[in-house]
Amino acid sequence: MATPTTNPKTDQVTDDKKGSKASSVSDMSSETKSPTTVAYNEKVQSTDDLVDEEPTPFRWTNYLLRKPYKPIDPDSIATRRSVFDDPALAPHYMPNDDYENKHRLDITARWTVKEERELLKKIDWKVMLWAAVSFAALNLDRGNLSQANTDNFLPDLKMTTNDFNLGNTVFRIAFLSAELPSQLVSKRLGPDVWIPIQMCGWSIVTLAQYWLTGRTTFLVCRALLGFMQGGFIPDLILYLSYFYTKNELPIRLSIFWMSMHVCSILASFLAFGVLRMRGILGKEGWRWLFLIEGLITLLIGIATFFKMPPGPTQTKTWFRPKGWFTERQEIIAVTRVIRDDPSKGDMHNREALTPKLLWKALCDFDLWPLYIIGLLFGIPATPPAQYLTLSLRGLGFGTFQTNLLTIPSTVATIVTMYIIAILSETLNNRAYVSMIEDAWILPFLIALRALPDKPNPWLWYGVATALLSYPYTHPIQVGWCSRNAGGVANRTVNASLYNMFVQTSGIIASNIYRQDDNPNYRRGNSWLIGICAFNCFILYPGVKEYYKWRNRKREVIWDAMTSEQKSHYLQTTKELGNKRLDFRFAH
Repeated sequence: MATPTTNPKTDQVTDDKKGSKASSVSDMSSETKSPTTVAYNEKVQSTDDLVDEEPTPFRWTNYLLRKPYKPIDPDSIATRRSVFDDPALAPHYMPNDDYENKHRLDITARWTVKEERELLKKIDWKVMLWAAVSFAALNLDRGNLSQANTDNFLPDLKMTTNDFNLGNTVFRIAFLSAELPSQLVSKRLGPDVWIPIQMCGWSIVTLAQYWLTGRTTFLVCRALLGFMQGGFIPDLILYLSYFYTKNELPIRLSIFWMSMHVCSILASFLAFGVLRMRGILGKEGWRWLFLIEGLITLLIGIATFFKMPPGPTQTKTWFRPKGWFTERQEIIAVTRVIRDDPSKGDMHNREALTPKLLWKALCDFDLWPLYIIGLLFGIPATPPAQYLTLSLRGLGFGTFQTNLLTIPSTVATIVTMYIIAILSETLNNRAYVSMIEDAWILPFLIALRALPDKPNPWLWYGVATALLSYPYTHPIQVGWCSRNAGGVANRTVNASLYNMFVQTSGIIASNIYRQDDNPNYRRGNSWLIGICAFNCFILYPGVKEYYKWRNRKREVIWDAMTSEQKSHYLQTTKELGNKRLDFRFAH
């Protein structure tokens, strides 16, 4: 199985040489055509009607970049050009025989813009919406410790901020320790089975925090919670990749993380009410918060067993007898994803990873630049975010006022995160657009470091809120890592490795603000400024240049080959995924 040749400027699959047209699809074997699409495709005799780039609606970024907007005819062909349109290359990209959706794959299929829009709308409502709900459930239980802190959580359990830091560290160590094992289980059972099991498991741990007695039980619960939640994010991203193309996924991942912030807003209002229960049955308000939110996520976890089908052709079941898609829609759903990325057909969605595949993915040095980004990019914003509620209480704000004051920065991040995702796809740039997060944070960190020892509470709040309104670029980088992995096996492992580095970043960040640096954390902020500057001026530009260099080396060899030589290479090479000469790294 091979990965497609891509144009580094458009990230679209290309034909064998620049400017050449693919051969007629009429030369393809008619055996690959399904009865549903034969009649529809009888009019299609060549690839001249295929589009080179994905049709996109009007966007404000196009206007700013002075790109002309052309209305899209809903009846025009939406099928994009692919390596499957070259008869000499197509056989080398066909999915494996045990690929679960192969009975609906028709590489000669053509569909209109209207058909694809209707299908995408259905996928967004059926698949993406519940994925966002599931992710919100994760963050409801992952973030409620900050809200508990506004209700004297640490004094009630006779703990200090250093104990709080240790709890965050234990959580993240357990979280990253579960990443890779979780992916291996998910690949064997299927994310549609493993994800709801994870959700039910962590929700039980969350509600069990109602019975916390002190430092020991706090640390045990943090460890169990991290272990249950570890791997959930890569599992869910793998699941979404079954339904979306590589250009569609980053925007959906931004919506994915926007749901986290929407959940944070709703959780603030929920905490505002629940924490008022302090005194009921002689219990503190934070105990009721853990109990109620754990029960909410348990119900969502149980519902997820019924809301996540294994894939686009497996939506029919005893409680959903008609399924979600028509046969025609299943053909479009499968074919458009495989035409976009043939590597998605190299494994069954219930096929476990072999030790050999696992080792190869672990040794993929071309993904390590992205792991380094995962390790460093989030550190500058994490301590100010983690200590926001504690700092606001220390400045004299009350419990309920503190919870409400966290909302403005959350709302702002939702807006800036969506804008940055659109900007990334419009500019077809990942490195420099992702760098904007740290470029935003840097001046506000400097301002925070320069505030006097006893700042005006509202001035401190204004600077901190502006800092935490940064455009969150993690969704872009997750999609970037997935795109550069190549192949399901690599994508499965590398997504976990990337997230493990992100969690390691959280461990480092959780120990930058220390008790002896309280309350202004000048030493900690100095470290954050240094890391932020390194990211902006060295890390991101360096990673971009690395991938440009890798692509140039391959283009020299690949572009010099004839179509026959390319076919021979694809037939005989033992290289896989992003190691093939026809693979181009996104940057």
